[in-house]
Amino acid sequence: MFLRAKRRFKDGKEHRYWSLVENHRVTGGRVVQRQVLYLAEINDAQRAAWCRSIEVFDADGARSQQMALFADDRPAPELALAVVQVRLSELSLHHPRQFGGCWLALRLWEQLDLDEFWAEKLRPSRKGTRWLNVLKVLVCHRLLAPGSEWRLHRQWFRETALADLLGEDLGVAEKDTLYRCLDRLLDHKEAFFQFLTERWQTLFGARFEVLLYDLTSTYFECVPPEEGQRKFGYSRDKRADCVQVVIALIVTPEGFPLAYEVMPGNTSDRTTLADFLQAIERQYGKANRTWVMDRGIPTEDTLALMRQSDPPVHYLVGTPKGRLTRLERSFLAQPWAEARESVHVKLLEQDGELYVLARSDGRADKERAMRRRRLKRLWQRLHELRRQDLSRDQLLLKLGAAKKEAGRAYGLVDIQMPGATQPVTPDTFQFSLCKAKLRQTRRREGCYLLRSNLTATDPAMLWQYYIQLTEIEQAFKELKSELSLRPIYHQLDHRIEAHIFVAFIAYCLQVTLKFQARRLAPGLTPRAILEKLSAIQMVDVHLPTTDGRHVILPRYTQPDPDQQLLLQRLKLVLPQQPPPRIRSSNPSVTTLTAASL
Repeated sequence: MFLRAKRRFKDGKEHRYWSLVENHRVTGGRVVQRQVLYLAEINDAQRAAWCRSIEVFDADGARSQQMALFADDRPAPELALAVVQVRLSELSLHHPRQFGGCWLALRLWEQLDLDEFWAEKLRPSRKGTRWLNVLKVLVCHRLLAPGSEWRLHRQWFRETALADLLGEDLGVAEKDTLYRCLDRLLDHKEAFFQFLTERWQTLFGARFEVLLYDLTSTYFECVPPEEGQRKFGYSRDKRADCVQVVIALIVTPEGFPLAYEVMPGNTSDRTTLADFLQAIERQYGKANRTWVMDRGIPTEDTLALMRQSDPPVHYLVGTPKGRLTRLERSFLAQPWAEARESVHVKLLEQDGELYVLARSDGRADKERAMRRRRLKRLWQRLHELRRQDLSRDQLLLKLGAAKKEAGRAYGLVDIQMPGATQPVTPDTFQFSLCKAKLRQTRRREGCYLLRSNLTATDPAMLWQYYIQLTEIEQAFKELKSELSLRPIYHQLDHRIEAHIFVAFIAYCLQVTLKFQARRLAPGLTPRAILEKLSAIQMVDVHLPTTDGRHVILPRYTQPDPDQQLLLQRLKLVLPQQPPPRIRSSNPSVTTLTAASL
């Protein structure tokens, strides 16, 4: 801390205006200066008095002064250093804020080595804005307590210890600063995907011979115009009343996300695969990859192109049960083979492709229980409608509601409706169970029909690949629920994509924690770990002294036994407690600097 003078010539005279200035060392070794107090014009005697006062507070490495603290209820000994007595009876706690979750999020950022990638892409501005730290704030917010940038600016940042951990102030969470940071991200998306692939391979030994591909949609809660990528389309969130965008995602069978793409909300699933295959080949080169997809994504033309490419692009895709009806006679002649316990398969080669009919006993039991429950509920509802005094129009409305609730079980019942002019009576409204459809449904419960051009591959492995599509479904679930990808409130297309990009980066941190927990603390989910460590708080302990100052000790709370065990299992060590600061009791003087105590 020091006095700084600014000279100004006025009416032929030189005037010196003094300010009290302090240095702050932030991460990266950078030093920033902050004006603590404006002193205006002071004479030489006043300047000397200020310099003597500053010496007590100065924390500069070369001029720091050690101090000894003693309680004020006993006489302080005479020592060779400065002695300060503390009023313990007036000790107070201020500014409680969340520490553990923020610290863990930044540790995950370090483990993925994201500074190596983003430091060159997001250089500090000429005004001193450190865009890298702004991005860290956005990603930590999305991971820990997802919400809007407005909420981050107005509330969340003040309730966390990110300012202490990053060496920043509230300026890093200004609303306009957050939006400007979003505007800088999309130019580096493709390079980030490449960097991420290398990190997954280095950290966890990930392999990329098999890739899972699927699509989802996310909607806009507000009512923006139907322009740009915001379009009405098939909503997987059951929000057909809202415009939306479609997101295509690629993950490995282990669950490592590799890339994604944002498309207009009216994009058909069948039109996305060909372009995505070309994009992956441009970015990662041609290789012996196998693409695993759900039914409805590839078209026959796309599959033909995949077979005819050089080298051929391998695929494994689910097949609608309508194709099983056409192939059922051919499968009857094939024997069942046990792929694994409670899983049996039949193989059928046709036109250079391999069809795999897989039957899982566990899946069959689940589907049968669901079908029985819905059919029983539908049967009871039909009997209730039969006893009610209804008009034909009222009956149609109630049947529509029953059909929606029953789902596919509704097709197992033959219903005879009264004519347009007939009343609703037990004679005109009749229903019966369709036994032929029920027998066919029972035969197909628990069955999957898979289709692949990998004719020489073990069918048990093909079935296992297809079951791993649950990993990409889990990714969509975590992005939408835990990271609150939906709904989107942004209006500009590049901000919409940047919002999704930030959620994708946060999901990468969550996946990193998931795989560390799987190896070191099995049974715990990433969300449970974050919530457990988020209970570690940081507070400022204020100790008033007898000479009119305040010693401020920023301290995070000590972990309880459960948190200590969790940190031990994850091989994490909390950082040292922050250094103390000393503040004048004069309300016009803010915190001066830390002193060595």
